[in-house]
Amino acid sequence: MENSFSLVYEWILHYRDSINIFWVFYIINLILSAIAYKLGFAKKLPLLKSVFVYVMLAVGMLILNLFSLVGYPITDSLIVICLVLGIYRFRLHRERKSKKA
Repeated sequence: MENSFSLVYEWILHYRDSINIFWVFYIINLILSAIAYKLGFAKKLPLLKSVFVYVMLAVGMLILNLFSLVGYPITDSLIVICLVLGIYRFRLHRERKSKKA
């Protein structure tokens, strides 16, 4: 696709067949969104509520996956979100560790 905004989309189309592209993007987006949720927004919840949150996350990724298949940079954005939240959590952990000592 010539007018794609996503580097990941172009890369996956280049190396994979277009038959399974829906499931490839769905799995990648689901994993990245679960990581982003865990790094930035998760709170201690009971097991049933936690399962409900992840099931709703999986349902929501079906909708976002359609945008990803059109060529919008959903997967690229999730990668950047995970990197930023990971750096934030690492710095927060380091700051809390230095205050303890």
